[in-house]
Amino acid sequence: MIPESFIQELLARVDIVDVVERYIQLKKAGANYQACCPFHAEKTPSFTVSPSKQFYHCFGCGAHGSAIGFVMQYAGLGFIDAVEELAQSAGMPVPREAAHAQVERAKKAPLTELMARAMKFYRDQLKASPKAIDYLKKRGLSGEIAARFGLGYAPDEWQALEQVFPDYRDAALVECGLVIENEQGRRYDRFRDRVMFPILDQRGNVIGFGGRTIADVKEAADGASTGTAPGPKYLNSPETPLFEKGRELYGLPQARKAIHESDTVIVVEGYMDVVGLAQSGVENVVATLGTAATGMNVQKLLKQADRVVFCFDRDSAGDRAAWRAMEVSLDYLVDGKSVEILQMPGNQDPDEFIRENGREAFVNHTRTATRLSEFFIRELSRQSNLSMAEGRAKLVNDAKPLLQRISAPILRIQLAREIAVRAQVSQAELEAQCGLKPLARTRYAPAQMQRRPAPQSIEHQLLELVLRRPERAGRLPWDRLALETAEGQALRAIADAFEHGELPVDGVGLLLEYFRGSPHEAMIAGMVTTLRDDVDEGALETVFADALTRLHQASLSQNITELNASARAGTLDGEGRRRLADLLQAKSRATQPSKVT
Repeated sequence: MIPESFIQELLARVDIVDVVERYIQLKKAGANYQACCPFHAEKTPSFTVSPSKQFYHCFGCGAHGSAIGFVMQYAGLGFIDAVEELAQSAGMPVPREAAHAQVERAKKAPLTELMARAMKFYRDQLKASPKAIDYLKKRGLSGEIAARFGLGYAPDEWQALEQVFPDYRDAALVECGLVIENEQGRRYDRFRDRVMFPILDQRGNVIGFGGRTIADVKEAADGASTGTAPGPKYLNSPETPLFEKGRELYGLPQARKAIHESDTVIVVEGYMDVVGLAQSGVENVVATLGTAATGMNVQKLLKQADRVVFCFDRDSAGDRAAWRAMEVSLDYLVDGKSVEILQMPGNQDPDEFIRENGREAFVNHTRTATRLSEFFIRELSRQSNLSMAEGRAKLVNDAKPLLQRISAPILRIQLAREIAVRAQVSQAELEAQCGLKPLARTRYAPAQMQRRPAPQSIEHQLLELVLRRPERAGRLPWDRLALETAEGQALRAIADAFEHGELPVDGVGLLLEYFRGSPHEAMIAGMVTTLRDDVDEGALETVFADALTRLHQASLSQNITELNASARAGTLDGEGRRRLADLLQAKSRATQPSKVT
């Protein structure tokens, strides 16, 4: 864990305008800066950055947050990685509350350095290998694309890496997967005579490699006949402290800009598909790493774009992969985002298709992708004989565990309705049979699903004023506020945080970061976007004082109403009558205009 005090200090130190301009170009627009939003496609700028608030907001897609939030969303980093990225740029060492985190990072650092040296070695070897260069040219790849993806070549030698790692016995070479040690203790390079595809993490570090044999089918067959094992077509780095296959995606750092511009990410099965499609001008493409799509993949992809298209070959393996992608997506679906399945025609993979038919044909083909909802209904229905009662019962039984996993509330209702129609039962009967309970708001649900504050409420007005100056929360009369409302609860949370010294005095970007992931985040963010910069703080203080006066008057009126009701019912005792008289007098004073002298 990183101490909260450091997060606040970091956000106070960095300027969000400088941070955002590292990634996109901003233009001055009055007191703020603006640009076309990097998180969705648009032609008219709706993305604004406020230096005074240290906050960004897109009026088109609703993206918002502090400098940390921007780095997380743009670079696809987790919270800790984003904090470390900003801290490094600000020259601030990141303190740790957990020693094991430091130990883990310290263990990875030398492995990362070894992988970077290996990548440089492979790239240099590619330049010196006519055989490898000829292979890439036959696949239609240019030197520019090879350089962009850092492609290299592993020589056809048992210990080629000894040229760059004189200490070939270093245990770290085995640990990071570059070298294999057999049972007899002999060592040799894992990758030999292969085109090398470096796998990068979100920060651009090399964490693994994929190697493709450059032997064609005939050469592989000849090798088999002579007893020389050609090896698999693709060979990947093993699981290491740096590399977890199910968590990473090949090509994401290179594809991120195109993904943001198109708001679509295409997921293919091979490294060459990613590079080949990029060569032909389709750049919003990534690949899973030698495994079927995982939940972590889907989770990461839905953070990058509103539309995710899984692209598979049209064969039995492709069918299984498509079903698996559909299954793992269910837990992370969001109403308003789309997961789709695209199967290639014939026996062509995406790279072969685009080289033969061109970019426009491929893009048009992606528009025919099957939405997950349609794929879900079609495949489940195909597995049962719906003309028989037993088949319809099987449909419900097969659908039950899948429907229970769907995280998007509205989509689940729609799919349950479709299954009920095909099973010839009512939707209520299906939902009862499947045990479908109302879904709570998930972590990816749109912020609009939360209750928005009522503009006319005094709690809403006070919350806006407190967001500007959190210290005002200490002056609120808690016995007169509607604390059961969302606004009242947010006010209480801000006051508690400020009282314990956990909240900055000013800077709404810092305040929003403090409440990241809390029930108050969406409402606070919604209010922050409407706060004007060109306001007089003295006037706002007058408004705050007036709001407190109105609260006092409302409290008096309520108490008077309750005592009058008791008087009419004949239950008001002497003490109550005296209190009523005092309250009426106090209300008279409160509403009496001040004398001008």
